[in-house]
Order: sequence, then C-alpha cells, then structure tokens
Amino acid sequence: MKRTTEFVLGLIGGIFGFFGAMFAIAFGGLDAAFSESGTSQITGLGWAAMLFSILAIVASVIVKKKAKLGGILLLVSAVGGIISISMFFILPAVLILIAGCMGVFRKEPVKTVPAE
Repeated sequence: MKRTTEFVLGLIGGIFGFFGAMFAIAFGGLDAAFSESGTSQITGLGWAAMLFSILAIVASVIVKKKAKLGGILLLVSAVGGIISISMFFILPAVLILIAGCMGVFRKEPVKTVPAE
C-alpha cells in the first residue's frame, strides 16, 4: 500500500522540526552570550531536537517499506522532540505524531480475488 500521507507528514514535520531546532540553538547561543555563566541549556536541548528531527526524516522514508517500524520511530521522534524543546517543537510534533499514528494503526486493504 502506498504510504504517501505518512511520508509527506513525517517529512514536513521533520523539516519544520529541523528549523525549530536551529532556532533553539541560535536562541541558546544568544542566551549563553549574555548570561554570566557563559553556557545555556537550550543549546543542548536544541541539538537533541535536531537529532529527533533527523530521526523523523529517516523514519518517514522507512514508513514506505515497513509501516509499523517507521510509525514507531515517528512516534518516538515526536515524543522526544516535545520533551527536548517543547516551545519550538509543537507544530512539528503534531505532524510527526499524526504520521506515526497513521503508520502504526492504519490497516492494509484486503485484496479480494474476483470469483470466476
């Protein structure tokens, strides 16, 4: 069965998550520059979100061949992204979560053979 919907949603969510992670890394760099300690926790969480976004993009490709595995990886990516940087990962997490649920729960259509 074609899993184009899951592929597109996962890919768009992964790309948006990548941009959100880049924004978080930049925001964390500014925070580190203006703080007294010179470090920022947001930067590390942004890198974690970047890894989850890459996982979502890879999982959206996997979902075309192995739907259950790709769906589970998409769900892990959505939950991990929300845990890492929730404010920058809301829209990507929703898109990735929908794609993951569709990959896990959507059934293959039953092929019927016409009677002769």
